[in-house]
Amino acid sequence: MDYHVKKFSELTTKELFDIAKLRIKVFVVEQNCAYQELDELDEQAWHTWLQEDNEIVGYTRIIDKGETVTFGRVLVNPDYRRKNLGKKLLEETLNVIAGNYLDRPIIISAQAHLTEFYGAFGFKQTSDIYLEDDIPHIQMRK
Repeated sequence: MDYHVKKFSELTTKELFDIAKLRIKVFVVEQNCAYQELDELDEQAWHTWLQEDNEIVGYTRIIDKGETVTFGRVLVNPDYRRKNLGKKLLEETLNVIAGNYLDRPIIISAQAHLTEFYGAFGFKQTSDIYLEDDIPHIQMRK
């Protein structure tokens, strides 16, 4: 399994298509959220993904916010779930952040049911639960 990290301008059209297709499959269709899945932040982000053969099995995007850094659009391909790939994906994402944004706080908007998952990586809850696209979320910081 390979891990890839690219800026938007470095993505091939095939990579961008595969990323968009999987993000829409998970965040729009599976989670039943009608929203603008691709946005202007994609042009600024580092796009990271785990790939097996020619299939994306996990994805995140990392965004520089100036004083802080964030990551989001965290997903594991439904065909590859229950294989601890989320843990591997997050470890790799945090390594990219550590290598590029040394000592900056990481602030994320996490789905509330993943509090324990992110907590295992040192994230602490910093907000009450709020709705984002009708899904309960919390802010977390590391």
